[in-house]
Amino acid sequence: MSLLTAMRQGGRGYWLSAPALALYIGLLILPLGLTLLLSFNVFDYEVGVKSDSYTLANYGAVLTDGYFYEIFLRTFWISALVTLLCVVIGVPEAYILSRMGTPWRSVFLILILTPLLISVVVRAFGWSLLLGADGLVNQALQAMGGRPVKLLYTPFAVIIALVHVMLPFMIIPVWTSLQKLDPTAEQAALSLCASQAKVMRLIVLPQVMPGVLSGSLIVFGLAASSFAIPGLLGGRRLKMVATVIYDQYLSELNWPMGATLAVALLLVNLLVMLSWNRMIEGRYKKSLGE
Repeated sequence: MSLLTAMRQGGRGYWLSAPALALYIGLLILPLGLTLLLSFNVFDYEVGVKSDSYTLANYGAVLTDGYFYEIFLRTFWISALVTLLCVVIGVPEAYILSRMGTPWRSVFLILILTPLLISVVVRAFGWSLLLGADGLVNQALQAMGGRPVKLLYTPFAVIIALVHVMLPFMIIPVWTSLQKLDPTAEQAALSLCASQAKVMRLIVLPQVMPGVLSGSLIVFGLAASSFAIPGLLGGRRLKMVATVIYDQYLSELNWPMGATLAVALLLVNLLVMLSWNRMIEGRYKKSLGE
């Protein structure tokens, strides 16, 4: 009787998860499948998409065309640099946040999370006002006797705006990991005459590595697929993969090539993130002596 009851409860669990599963299939699996199918279709500039014809030429073009190679290379070095800057800025900020008292911690958490409530497009326009030819940065340089510098439509503008947008996604996971850290372990190490730098390197950093890993994966994935900031702050010349996909879909009307680029971006992104995950997890286990 107990086995039958367990089977009924298990079946009930499957039925309860059915709506979420249907939503997952309808909003993720099905669109990805259709995008993958579209990437194999033939495109003709006179006829359009030939849904009954299939080819590998789109993937061949992505793999052999130097233009696409340059776009992917630019996308991933910018994403890697944004991730590195978020780690350098976010980890110390999360550590300071974890050491704050109750009132100030709540205030700074609100300050960190509030930008997430503002549209990325609005923030991108804000950065364009700051970094433009007549923006506040160049006005300040001219007031100090300097010359205006071209900041807008450069990699610098895209990187600084992406860091501003992605920083909360690094701070929160690291701060969550620090909440699990036992303060007495640090105090014990300091009482044994260990330096603060040694405590950070041998006790704190190994414990926060899961948070750093989670944050870096989120930041890298979002930065590599970002569209609004590269589109608004990078201009027409500084292309990233997402902006090229947009051009292929809406300017060239070459949907199969746009789908091919989207699939390629997804696959390369997954490859980089899985490799990074494996490397960091290996170092984390090694630091813990596992």
